[in-house]
Amino acid sequence: MVGAYSVGKTSLVKRFVESIFSDKYLTTVGVKIDKKQLRLGSEDVTLVLWDLAGEDSVTEVRLSHLRGASAYVLVADGTRGPTLDTALDLQKRIRDAIGPVPFVFVVNKTDLRDKWEIRRESLDELSAQGWPVFLSSAKSGAGVEELFLKVAEKSIG
Repeated sequence: MVGAYSVGKTSLVKRFVESIFSDKYLTTVGVKIDKKQLRLGSEDVTLVLWDLAGEDSVTEVRLSHLRGASAYVLVADGTRGPTLDTALDLQKRIRDAIGPVPFVFVVNKTDLRDKWEIRRESLDELSAQGWPVFLSSAKSGAGVEELFLKVAEKSIG
């Protein structure tokens, strides 16, 4: 899980792993690791989710945490347009540092759609470039299960 600070990375993981959402904001320091078992077709899969501290003007995501990853989730906050720029920059840096690792891109906070700054056209452009784009709400749970199922599919090839 990578992205700017406060985009909802931890909330998405909590919603997926524990089926809960909390309005209390807790900054991730370093990395938090969770795991969840699921079944994909006839295969049992264990997702080990590394929730990396968010990037801001002072703190940069430690790309070394991504070495050996089977896939990653790139997260932006629909209500904060600059988080899309952060996500675009992170994806380029990750590709440059560790190569073409499968990923999915999610724009979180669909429950606040009326406050979104990220335009649909921007997401359509990314889809046209082959990015798997998902929309989600950690608060309502919308799109969360689908997002992580796609991550699981990408991680096993």
